[in-house]
Parts: sequence; C-alpha cells; structure tokens
Amino acid sequence: MTSPGGTSLPWALPSRRQGPRGAARAVRRETRRRVPWALWVPAAVAVLFLLLPLVGLLIRTPWSGLPRLITEKSVRQALLLSLRTATEATALSLVFGIPLAWLLARTRFPGRTLLRALVTLPLVLPPVVGGVALLLALGRRGVLGERLDDWFGITLPFTSTGVVVAQTFVAMPFLVVSVEGALNSADRRYEDAAATLGADPWTTFRRVTVPLVAPAVAAGAALCWARALGEFGATITFAGNFPGSTQTMPLSVYLALESDPDAAIALSLVLLAVCVAVLVTLRANWLPGARRLGGARRLPRAGATRDIPADGDPR
Repeated sequence: MTSPGGTSLPWALPSRRQGPRGAARAVRRETRRRVPWALWVPAAVAVLFLLLPLVGLLIRTPWSGLPRLITEKSVRQALLLSLRTATEATALSLVFGIPLAWLLARTRFPGRTLLRALVTLPLVLPPVVGGVALLLALGRRGVLGERLDDWFGITLPFTSTGVVVAQTFVAMPFLVVSVEGALNSADRRYEDAAATLGADPWTTFRRVTVPLVAPAVAAGAALCWARALGEFGATITFAGNFPGSTQTMPLSVYLALESDPDAAIALSLVLLAVCVAVLVTLRANWLPGARRLGGARRLPRAGATRDIPADGDPR
C-alpha cells in the first residue's frame, strides 16, 4: 500500500504469506519505531527521577562494613520477623481476598459499588490513619477488640499478630484488585461449560475459575507480599516498635537513621534487594502467564471440553 505520492506507508499490511501473526508483529515493530520525540523527553525525566534516589543509595552504601552491619542480631531479628509476618499476611490475603474478589466480580447485590470502594480504600488511605482505625476497632478498648479481650483473652495491638493484622489490612487490596480484574476479563464460557456438564459451583470455582486466573493470583500475591514487607505507618501505630516482637525492617531503618546512618543504608539496601528479586521473579515467571490469560479467552475447538467429564469433576 502506498500513499498518493507513491511512497510506501509504514502501516501497510504485509503480504498474505506472512499470515495474521506476521502482520501483527510487523505492525507492532513499526509502531515502536514511530514513537514521537515529544514522549521521549518526559519519559526520560521520569526514569531519572525514579532511578536517581536508588543510585544515591548504592553510591552511599558502606560496602566495606556491609557484611558486619547486615549480620548483627537486631538486623537478623528484624529481617526474619518481616519475612515471617509478610508471608503470614499474604496467606491471610489469599484465604480471604480471593473469595472477596470473586464476590465483587461475579455477583450483583445492592451496595456492590460502595463495597468495592471501601475494599480498595486502604490503597489510598494514609497508613497511619489505617493504624489508628485498627486501634479503634481492634484495640483493648476498640469496638471489637474489647470483646476479644474480655471473652477470649486475645490482645492484638503491640504483638507480632498485630503486625500481621496491620500488614494484611494494607496489602490485601492489591491482591483483590488483581484477581477481580482477571475475573472480569476472563472468558466465562469455560465456567458455563463446566456447569452444563454437571459441575457444582464449588467444583467449577476450584477446577476452572482458579486455574483460569492463576497468573493474576500469583502476581497479586507477590505484590501483596512486597507491600506487606515494606509496611511502616500502620505497623508502628497499631503494633508498636518492640525489638524482637514487632520491630520490622522498615521500623529498624527508621530508628537506625537517627543514630547510625550507615546501618540505615545497609538495611535499606537489603529491603531494596528483596523487592527487586520479587519484581524480577514476577516479571519473568508470572506476567507472561498473565498475558497468556488474554490469549486463552477463546473457546477450544469442538471436542476440547472432553477434559470435563459429565460426573461434575472436571480435571
């Protein structure tokens, strides 16, 4: 295809021999080459703005004393506590967040829009405000916390369990938003086919729905874990800052910055390394699966549903 002047148009369709996939790849390559210069400049400024603090952290890191700083007892305690509580918070988010995401994506009931807004509120709520809200709800004189203390002797604030509660409150919305978006975009005809063949709702959810959105669940869990690992405001407000029991890595960095800046830099570098490892794993293993989710929306050819037997137990 050419322009009226005879020049070849960059978005001209390739020949039939290339096929639809070849045509799509050619169009994508041409689109990438034709990025306007007006977008390059602000994009470069954004990259510099985001990377400059990280470069400053790496430059100022005391590399010679780094092994000694990161092997101190207080640092090891804070790191192990952060890893344990972030993992427990992610597990709680998976247990309660996946059903909540399914409820928001698959059902219709009065107040659903308001519920969705309230569920995602911790994403924009200042963490300190979240910690105050947790104290008022689950503290010893809180709405529910007073009953838990009087009836069962359960005290959540200023304990390791309180750290898990605070991290779950802040991090669970990341998982809910990720899974709900995948459920909304997934092809529901697979679930309809399973129901037609006799699968009950729980079997359909377990055997069809969850595997269908598994990449989004994995990505949401990774983001949830990373957010819980870096939680500061709600943790210090609701759980306090007691070494060995509630002092996580972010709290340890904050305290070290006042008395030992080198230790604060070393701790920050450890957190940075952990977060980078999580994001690299997410990019390498789970995001390609999320992209494949979009390509898996087409129903298989006739006969492909033979993997779902009529006894209602699809494999």
